[in-house]
Amino acid sequence: MPTLTDLARRLNRRACSPLPPLILMTDDDRLPDPSGLVAHLPKGSAILVRSRKALDREQRARRLIPLCRPRGIKLLVADDIGLAMGLGLDGLHIPEAKVRDLPLWHIWRRPGFLVTTSAHSLAALHRAARAGVDAALLSPVFSTGSHPNARQLGPTRFGIWTGETCLAIYGLGGIDSKQAARLLNSGAVGMAGIDLFKDISGKEVPFG
Repeated sequence: MPTLTDLARRLNRRACSPLPPLILMTDDDRLPDPSGLVAHLPKGSAILVRSRKALDREQRARRLIPLCRPRGIKLLVADDIGLAMGLGLDGLHIPEAKVRDLPLWHIWRRPGFLVTTSAHSLAALHRAARAGVDAALLSPVFSTGSHPNARQLGPTRFGIWTGETCLAIYGLGGIDSKQAARLLNSGAVGMAGIDLFKDISGKEVPFG
């Protein structure tokens, strides 16, 4: 039976994408330090460092750099251009609300630097595409514990929206071992999340 890595790579291959098939996101409450998971992530994955506090973002990024680079894991930071450039990180995640506030980000962008954003609507995807970002994390695909009342897209609408934009799309939100396989024909380039990776520290739990 396929594992999380298998499914993500299948998505990535079908989309013919050079982007990471998996993005592990940190969270101040649920996953502040993903250091213990780095060794279990497949080569080519990415970690997105997020924190409300600038000092925490910097400390986490510095801690992860020597762990990620030897393993070919890309390291991105959310909403902190200075840190991304200062530490030579692999990319920047721009919050959905700030995409239009950064029309000149491409001026300092170096080759291979990955820029992602979040999106919760088709209009947001179109704005992100016009801004020139590389990929959008589209959510919530399924119901989530953190936002149980948010309207979920479901795999059908997720696939339709993915097909209506030129952006590379990652599925985010409520993707677990029972739901991941439902995205295989969606056109997405991969999956992102926090709880998505909760079983990866040991033997990968088969999906199916």
